[in-house]
Amino acid sequence: MAEVRFDDKVAIVTGAGGGLGRSHALELARRGAKVVVNDLGASIDGSGGSSDAARQVVEEIIAAGGQAIANGASVTDDAGVAGLVRQTMDQWGRIDILIANAGILRDRSFAKMEVSDFELVVDVHLMGTVKCAHAVWEIMRAQNYGRIVVTTSSTGLYGNFGQSNYGAAKLGLIGLMGTLKLEGGKNNIHVNAISPVAATRMTENLLPPEMQDKLKPEYVTAGVIYLASDEAPTGAILAAGAGVFALARMYETEGVYLGENGLSAEEVRDNWERISDPTGHQAYTAGGEQTMKFLRKVQAG
Repeated sequence: MAEVRFDDKVAIVTGAGGGLGRSHALELARRGAKVVVNDLGASIDGSGGSSDAARQVVEEIIAAGGQAIANGASVTDDAGVAGLVRQTMDQWGRIDILIANAGILRDRSFAKMEVSDFELVVDVHLMGTVKCAHAVWEIMRAQNYGRIVVTTSSTGLYGNFGQSNYGAAKLGLIGLMGTLKLEGGKNNIHVNAISPVAATRMTENLLPPEMQDKLKPEYVTAGVIYLASDEAPTGAILAAGAGVFALARMYETEGVYLGENGLSAEEVRDNWERISDPTGHQAYTAGGEQTMKFLRKVQAG
């Protein structure tokens, strides 16, 4: 079985000073990649900042015989992101992989949440990924090669109490991925999403010790490494944790054509059981296929 390698590849990993990002950075380096370890060094809620964590991961990589540099920019800062990309290009002249992993939490029920807390979480998770992806996009297009892995969450896919800000940001990343996979396809840019379950700073107060031991970040990293490889699919949402991997998808039911004349809310109500019937449901696909499905149903009456 051929080993997945990243020799001569350059990877940027955001939020790589600890937890999942650290694990991703170490494994990429172990497999031959030159790694930029980006981490603001902030607390879990986004306050403060120090480059010490990023430098420590770089030291680990170099001690193991790999190549890495540290960067302490915030992914929300336009100038900082530009500097991150410039530093990488000055050092190694290319960028092949972006693992967008940086994130914070400001959990509260929606009734108690300040709008500023909502905005900040969306800014870091969603806009931080957008800014990093946008900064490397033209480089990847010019190379005719790129791999981008965004970090979503089960909260974004399914919801979770007290995390409306986090969930909105994480599902927004799926919308971003769906479009970027189409726009990047002709230039061999593959864009995928990882939905991790792991014991990190974000979950240490939520999980008992025995569960944390089974949810090591390394168990997620194996999936990220594949999604960042030459053989990666594109547009996949890979759920990963505790050694279990599953593909998450958005599905659409077969649907019911109710006609156009006199169409009413009552008809929708009275046909709800048929509309929601999962029999024959299909994975939603972008690029117009779903629209054509509906047009064919209308034509068939």
